[in-house]
Amino acid sequence: MIHGFVKKKYQMDSDLFVGSALIDMYSKGGLIDEALRVFEEYLKPDVVMWTHMITGYQQNGDSDLALGFFSQMLMDGRVSPDSVTLVSVLSASAQLSNVMSGSCVHGFVIKMGFDNDLSVCNALLNVYSKSGSVNGAEMIFRKMAEKDVISWACMVSCYAHNGAAEHAIDLFNEMTRKQVEHNSVSIISALQSCESTCNLKEGKKIHEIASRTGLELDVFVATALIDMYMNCSSPDEAIKLFEKMPKKDAVSWMALLTGCVQNGMAFKSMELFVNMLSNEIQPDVNLMAKILTACSALGILKQALCIHGYVIKSGFEDDNFIKASLIESYSKCGSLHNAVNIFKITENKDVVIWSSMIAGYGIHGEGKEALRLFNYMVKISNTKPNNVTFLSVLSACSHAGLIKEGIEIFNIMLNEYQLTPESNHYAIMVDLFGRMGELDNAVGVINNMTIPSKPHIWGALLGACRIHHNTKLGEIAATNLFLVDSSNAGYFKLLANMHAVNKDWDNVEKLRTTIVRNGLTKVHGQSAIEVKSFPLES
Repeated sequence: MIHGFVKKKYQMDSDLFVGSALIDMYSKGGLIDEALRVFEEYLKPDVVMWTHMITGYQQNGDSDLALGFFSQMLMDGRVSPDSVTLVSVLSASAQLSNVMSGSCVHGFVIKMGFDNDLSVCNALLNVYSKSGSVNGAEMIFRKMAEKDVISWACMVSCYAHNGAAEHAIDLFNEMTRKQVEHNSVSIISALQSCESTCNLKEGKKIHEIASRTGLELDVFVATALIDMYMNCSSPDEAIKLFEKMPKKDAVSWMALLTGCVQNGMAFKSMELFVNMLSNEIQPDVNLMAKILTACSALGILKQALCIHGYVIKSGFEDDNFIKASLIESYSKCGSLHNAVNIFKITENKDVVIWSSMIAGYGIHGEGKEALRLFNYMVKISNTKPNNVTFLSVLSACSHAGLIKEGIEIFNIMLNEYQLTPESNHYAIMVDLFGRMGELDNAVGVINNMTIPSKPHIWGALLGACRIHHNTKLGEIAATNLFLVDSSNAGYFKLLANMHAVNKDWDNVEKLRTTIVRNGLTKVHGQSAIEVKSFPLES
């Protein structure tokens, strides 16, 4: 309608301002083809019109066409791009994570003398960051004569999202020292770096800065804080912040709920799930899988049945990821029958489904059935097992006391499938050899490991030494164990029990004193009761 009026009122190929406005209007409305028709009505489009077209393609997700239009502009030769044009072109390159096109435009930027333009430099930073070129971003950042908060935030983000979390935190702190005002991008990027490195101390400092700058309750910043606290094993801080948030979106709800599951807070997870639904926030597939994990931890069959009903009602029942989670949940809630039923009705069984069912048999002590299913999987269904599959089979052998079979499975994993074992595989093997009393072989497993030793591996050896009264080897295991984890009271008590069997009361007393002096406490178990079909902690 407006376009028609303009055509009647003005001569379209003469009024460039009107043409530019129309192109901008159509582009912002998602009508890029209409914008192109307007552009083509002009015989001599100016730089603004060219730029609006490039920006329109870029903002409508057609970055390839934006770059093509820029090339067309250069070949036309009648108009030179300005800084606004170059920012749009670089934004298109960033969307594509295309460092090659970004580098080409970078060369053009230098040639045209725009390499000191702040907005262009910030756009270049963004290109190198999004394409994973940390060195390229650092080069731009160092050469910039002028930097604003966007420059700093972009560089922090570059480090955070390209595996350089410590550099991101250091640069964020440098911003603070130089009194550069932080924005949500710099704060979120630094928090993500703290989350990935489990750096609670720095995370709390960033939280204070977010609070001072008035960004603490911004939904994106608050969600990043929740993720950081949850990953740093401080769920109470995350819950406290969540309760302060005036506005909560689906992402913040899911961050809190997922964090509670990861921190073993199954009761709180189920409570949050109910509250989330009452606030009309709908979960996605990933969150439903987390809910089923919480349900598994509670071990309440009626709750598993309720969640299964919600899965069907919400249309998630055909997703293999959800089916695998249901198999796990029913298995851990004591209903192997329901787990098997889901397995049987699944037509396209992938490795996740097979692994979950094998694990389910293992949980119920059905080691031979787990082995039978594993053999059927690899020989009949031709499904290739992965590390999780082998962990499920090894766990099943461990639970059922099938020691020789477990050792055979481990050798198949190494030799036939050439998979690299992870810490849990090694821990089970140490446990299996330990049960047989073959402590030298258990030590051999540890010595031949291709990864750093974890506490539960040395803990498995220590437990075997206690059972077989090998105090000398037990002391070696304990020494190595406390080098990697000296905060677990359970390990100290295990060592004390080994000494108690040998009536070495002096060492028993020393260990008990260490537990008290260091304020170590053993994690207590939880039990659940159902009240009106809802689990409550008891």
